[in-house]
Amino acid sequence: MTRRLALITGASAGIGAEFARQYAARGWDVALTARRADRLEALALDLEKHFGCSTLVIAQDLAGAQAVDAILAEVKEAGRHVDGLVNNAGYGLPGTFFNTSWADQETFIRVLFTAPCELVHKLLPGMSERNYGRIVNVASLVGYTPGSAGHTLYAPVKAAMIKFSESVHAEAKAAGHDIHVTALCPGLTWTEFHDVNGTRARTNQAPAWMWMQAGPVVEAGIDAVERGMPVVVPGGQNKGLATLAKLLPDPIARMVMAEQSKRFRDLKD
Repeated sequence: MTRRLALITGASAGIGAEFARQYAARGWDVALTARRADRLEALALDLEKHFGCSTLVIAQDLAGAQAVDAILAEVKEAGRHVDGLVNNAGYGLPGTFFNTSWADQETFIRVLFTAPCELVHKLLPGMSERNYGRIVNVASLVGYTPGSAGHTLYAPVKAAMIKFSESVHAEAKAAGHDIHVTALCPGLTWTEFHDVNGTRARTNQAPAWMWMQAGPVVEAGIDAVERGMPVVVPGGQNKGLATLAKLLPDPIARMVMAEQSKRFRDLKD
């Protein structure tokens, strides 16, 4: 096959589905993975119809310990290799560290951090051998902010994804490989993310200027990874907020986050 293949996790909706559309529009084939096979199959048919690309549908839940190996085995069985990876799968875990189970927190870490790192680790050797790779890790603007009350591990995991992306990008560059790694750090984005985790009513209180559509967010991520940028914050409003978070003294930044947590976080006892 002469066309490159992008593997996209969490591809059934939102930012993941938009990555699939934009990569297909750029002439790539796509491997789509998420839990909901019916949505993946519908998206695959739409992409094939509109862009003439080849698709792979791989229904897997990244919470499973063997999910990454199963995904990569299906790609190999199809006679393909991965040229581009988008680690997008994720969700929010409402509540506090006090009122959620460790099993739920452990699964959260697995899906949002362990599995993405495993995918990168297992795909890098092939990318290195072929001297080509593009990796986008979907982090978040909250990776720049202080930790919040509620959704306890979300900001720490996203901050770790930023640092992880920077490190792997630096390693590939030092080795002279044509492998680019980018952390994409969107702010509030119009997807079903907040519907799924039950925070839609709260987040809808945010002013309209804070929101972006998925299209420009994804375009910023693809453009950044092609240009070799280790981190990108899409949207002028989000760049401003990221800069403000860096400049504010820590006590003030924590005070602001505490106030925002009361408005947008689920802090059920």
